[in-house]
This record gives sequence, structure tokens and C-alpha cells, in this order.
Amino acid sequence: MAASDEQLRQAYSDRIVGLPRREYSSWAIAYRKKLIEEAYVVLSDPKERKEYDRVYLTHAYTPEDGRDGGVRVQQTPGTSADIDSKTLGIDISQEELIGALMLLQELGEYEQVLNLGRPYLVNYNGKVPAHNGDSSRQQLSEEQTSQRPDVVLTVALACLELGREQWQQANYENAAVSLETGLELLSNEGLFQSVQAEIQADLNRLRPYRILELLALPLEKTTERQQGLRLLEEVLVSRGGIDGTGKDESGLNVDDFLRFIQQLRHYLTCSEQHKLFEQESKRPSAVATYLAVYALIARGFTQRQPAHMRQAKQMLLVLGKRQDVHLEQSLCALLLGQTQEATRALELSQEYEALANIRENSQDSPDLLPGLCLYAETWLQNEVFPHFRDLKNQKASLKEYFADDQVQAYLEALPRENQVNQTNKQQNHQPQPNNHNNHNSNVVYRQFNNHRQTPPGYSQKTSANIPSRTDNPVTSINETPRSVGPLPTAERFRGNKQTQNGSAKAMTTAGTPPQVNGRRKRKPSEISHSGRDVEGASRARVPRRRGTPSTLQRRTRLMWLIFGSLSGLLVLWLLVGAAIGFIQNIFSPEPTLQGEALNIQINQPLIEIPKPSSETSLDDGTLTKVNAKGVVNSWLSAKKSALGQSHNIESLNSILTGTSLALWRNIAQQVRQKNNYRTFNHSNLIIESVDTVPGNNNQAAIEATVTEQAQFFERGQLNEQRSYNDNIRVRYMLIKMGNKWRIKDMSVLSTN
Repeated sequence: MAASDEQLRQAYSDRIVGLPRREYSSWAIAYRKKLIEEAYVVLSDPKERKEYDRVYLTHAYTPEDGRDGGVRVQQTPGTSADIDSKTLGIDISQEELIGALMLLQELGEYEQVLNLGRPYLVNYNGKVPAHNGDSSRQQLSEEQTSQRPDVVLTVALACLELGREQWQQANYENAAVSLETGLELLSNEGLFQSVQAEIQADLNRLRPYRILELLALPLEKTTERQQGLRLLEEVLVSRGGIDGTGKDESGLNVDDFLRFIQQLRHYLTCSEQHKLFEQESKRPSAVATYLAVYALIARGFTQRQPAHMRQAKQMLLVLGKRQDVHLEQSLCALLLGQTQEATRALELSQEYEALANIRENSQDSPDLLPGLCLYAETWLQNEVFPHFRDLKNQKASLKEYFADDQVQAYLEALPRENQVNQTNKQQNHQPQPNNHNNHNSNVVYRQFNNHRQTPPGYSQKTSANIPSRTDNPVTSINETPRSVGPLPTAERFRGNKQTQNGSAKAMTTAGTPPQVNGRRKRKPSEISHSGRDVEGASRARVPRRRGTPSTLQRRTRLMWLIFGSLSGLLVLWLLVGAAIGFIQNIFSPEPTLQGEALNIQINQPLIEIPKPSSETSLDDGTLTKVNAKGVVNSWLSAKKSALGQSHNIESLNSILTGTSLALWRNIAQQVRQKNNYRTFNHSNLIIESVDTVPGNNNQAAIEATVTEQAQFFERGQLNEQRSYNDNIRVRYMLIKMGNKWRIKDMSVLSTN
């Protein structure tokens, strides 16, 4: 209502020059132009504008439920647009509907477009009804039929824009419903394939967000969560697996998708992950296989089903052909009561820091079993359970696990002899003592089940020497952050060869423990040092073969031999290099520096070092608030120059383009023709926001506030009535042309 005549003319020119999407017919564009012209005629007449303002003010503060505002479509032709004195709204005829819908679409009134457009599409399904000789009704029916594609397009575009708004508001399922509604409408009509492709592209990019939103729902929402799992399955099929390279049109590359899977795990239960990753491991996929191992171990331990542990052990054998998973194999063997196999696998592991901590907690024992048992509890509690939705608060207790009747029955039924050891002993023609076997679960029983009877094969005297201690050896460990996963580094997936295009490296998160020699290091804090006397583990003994050096000793001697050879070669190389350099300096001495030496001090830099708080300016093409302020200042300067006394209209070409350039050139030319000019003084420029179009860094929007003091001079005389000093809030639509941002459209949001 505060708009001046000049601002009214500017708005009218802007609306007329700016055209809608190219898919619209000339018929629709003509009706849009007609409504704009009618509005301009009403508001340009002082008497009609005064009446319009009076009606508006009468209803402006009426409660929403007390008025029926907006656009109302009349059923009879020939009714012109007018203002109802009883209700605040505009009546239009049926043939003018498309023009009104287009204007509402441009204003962002997407819900009103749907409320007006969908009933029209239902009532007029494209068939011309019988007219019974009424020529006016026949003409109206033909018009309705001809403008149906334009109405379909407008409603579909409203669904598209509404879906994008809901997407930005993180209402992903609502956004998907809006987009699917628009796509279904266009598909059923068989119209505008390019718009269909645009909506489908948004749906594809939205799909990962929908999956996360659906799976994050409470477990009671089974239908919605199942829909999320179906969407995830569709994505995996399109990509060809977790670390596949197929195209699902989501915009996520292999590394991004692996991070998405890492984030997704926290919303899945143990059984859901087991089913998902076991199925994906059959593609095959190294990443899915490793994740399936974690799910099997977690499920086997918490549900007291060692069969899952045995399956995980078999899957680790497959992974072990390419990468070092001996530590995980050792833990699986321990949880199956196979203590000798667990110790052998641990000796082959190159997880040096974990081994150091395990040895430290096994100092008073002839083997590594006490430290390994303590590490297993910490590992389950800290690296496994936090990544399953239903196990976050689960406590890991090997004592309770091995005390379970179901676990004991299964472990007792496992084969009692190790096939590999048996074969080796037969080849060496050595006897096989019956009491020295791989499945030595009795040692574990003695540590975690001291309230039961001593297992067969052990005397009461041996059992009596075991101290009775029931404390939980594991100290309290805070739950790891949701963004940190227990996944290994990429090297653990690759082994000696590149696996799955090296895609598994993305599974390493910010919280992954540091690496040594390309291997993951367990943090010392992950293993409690207070558990050296875990249920008498220090006294537990595993039979060993005597008389032959251990594998570790043989490896140590071989390493020293290799180290000595390399040291000798290094010394020889240094001596030869020194001799060659000495001879070279004799025949061709190096040039010496002339003049005074530079005065360089360590505590005084040669060049100025920027302060830590200073920002480095890198022009990567992204529009920031800093260069956005420069764009707006350039426009204000060009405006001042074009409308000032010099009438430098060409200055507008450097900052404006498209509709804005045509409009302001027209205004500047009119000002010059009338021998008028304006002076401007701008201050308090603030960039409120900078938004870029998703997926398109060449388009952006700026919202800025500025204090503009303008003085209008008509034929050299100051016009006080037209002069003003206002705080203006403006939205600028920008497009990047080459390396420079230009303003293609602008609109005043508010003035005060």
C-alpha cells in the first residue's frame, strides 16, 4: 500500500517483461498478461485504488475464520475481476483461471494453486460436454479443454516447488509425497517429459534422506520402517551393492555412499543388519562381509547363539585371504571356547598396539588368554554394541555368556580336535595327547564360571588354586559417538590388492583409531588395566609343545638377520656416495656466495604471517556473504550513476542482465528524456542471507537490507514528496556469467 506510482510502474514493467516457463502456451501467457494489466489499471486510478485500499483495510485484521479470502472461480463466463465488499478476495471467470494460477505459482502460493487447480482437473477431464445449442457454453468448453495442459503444468510445478520447500524444512516424506503427486499427474496425462524428468531427478536425490527419516522412526512403526528398507534395497540394486559403482541418481559417489551406510547403521537393529549385510556379502562385497561379521558376533553373543559366532568365523576366513583379520578371528575363536586357536591367530595379527595391551594384561600368565578375555569384553562394549540400535545399552560379560547352558551345550558339541594340528602332528610322526586339543573351553569356563563344578579333565587341586573373584573386570566406558564406527580402515579391506575399486576407504570415520604401518591401532584406553586377575586367568594354562622354538622366535631371528643385512648395505651406500662427492668437488668445485650473508633469524619471519583469526580469500566460485556484498554495492553504484545527473545508463550493463537490465534501462531512459535525475546515499548495507540453487552453483539468491536516501529532482527542482529515506529489504536473484555474478531479477520485500 505504501508503493509510489514509480514503484507501481516498475512492478508492472517487471511482471510484463518477465515470462513464465517455455512449456506454457501462448493462450496461458495471454491470460496472465490480461490479469496483470487489469490490476495495473485499477491501481493506477487514484479513485479505484483508494476504494481498493479501503476494502483491504476493512478485512486486513479480520480473523482468518471470519473471512473467505483469495481467488474464487465463477462458473459463468463474462464476469470481470472485482473486489467484493463483504469478503476479501478476487472473483475471476473460468477462462481466466490459468492466468490466476500462474500468478499464484510465481508468488509461491503453492497450496492455493493445488486447491484451485485440482478441482478443475477433476471436473473437466478433457472431454467437451454437450452444449445443446448454447454457443457460449460450447466456446467455454473448448477453452477449458485447450487450457487443461497449462493447468496440469501449473499444478505439477506447484507440487515440485512445494516438495523442494518441504525438503529444505527436513520433511522428507512429505516432500516425496508432493513430488510423487506432481509426477503422477504428468505421467497420467502424458505431458511435459522434461518436467517429469526434473521431478524424478529430485525424487532420486531425496531417496537417501527418506531412508534415514523412515528408519529413524520408533520400532513400533513397522510399516514405515519396512518402506525405508525397501527404498534402501532399491538403491543397492541400482548401485550394484554397497561398494558398487552403478548409478542410482542420488548424487552420492562411492565414498559418500559408504559414509551414508555408516550413518545408517545406527538406525538398524542387530537382526536387520544381519539380514541386510549377509545378503549384500554374496555379491560379493568385502565391506558387506565385514559388517555382516559384526552383526553375527553381536547377535551370537547377546542372544547366546554361538552358531552365529561360528558363521562369522567362516566369513572371516574369506576376508583373511586379502587382509589382516587375525584379531577378529582370535576373538571369534575365544567366544567359541577354542583357546589354542585364539592364541595362534593372535600371534599372527599385526595389530601391534592391541597386542601390546593384551600382553600387558597377561604378564602373570604363561599365555595371552587373560588379556585377550579382557580385550574381548572391551571390544564388544566399545566397538560392536554402540552401532546397533537395540544394543546401545547392552553390557558385555563373558562370565554370563559362558555360564549360559545353551552356550555350554553348543561348545561341548563342537569338534574336539583341530584338523590342522592333527595333520601337522601326523606328518611329524608325533603322538597326539588326548588332553591337549584346540577346543579347550575348560580354560574359559574356569575364568568365567567358577560357581559351577570343575569341568571334566581337571583335578580338584587345580581348581582350588583359582582365586574366587566375581568383580566385573571391565571399567565403565562411555558410549562412542553415533558418527564413529567400528569399521576398519581401507587397508583392512584391500589387503595386498585393491578390493572393490578401493571403495572401502570411505568407511573410515573421524573416530577410527590411528594406524601403524597401514593397520588400525586399538587405543590403549579401550583396554582396562584393572583386570589382570580376571577370574584366575593368570593361573589358566594352555598346553604348549616343548623342545622346538616358537614361531615368534624364528620370526625374530629372521628379522634381525634382514635388519643386519640392510644396515650393511646402507653403510656401504653412504661410503660410496661420500667418495663420489669428494672426487666431484676436486674437479668441479661449487660456486661460493659473494657479498654479505643474509641476516635471517628463526624468531623473525621474512614475510608477514597472517593472524590465525584472518580469513584466507580463495575464489572457488562460491557466492559468500563477502562477495555478495560486493555485488550489491556494484548494483547500488550503477543505479546511482544511471539515474544521476550524468545519466550513465551503460553502467547498468556491468551488473544487470535479463529482465532487470531491460527494466532499469527503460526507467533510466525515461528519467533522462524528462530531464530529471536522482541522487542516492546508501548506508548500513547488511547481507541477511545467501542461498545457492542445489546442484547449480551458477545461480543464487541474496537477501539484503540497506538504508537508501533518495532525492528526486524534476527539471532541476527538488521534489520533496517523491524523496524518501527508507530501510529497504530486497531479494536479488543472481546468475553467474563467466566469472562474474550478475543480477537477473530483484524484488523489494519490505520498506520502513
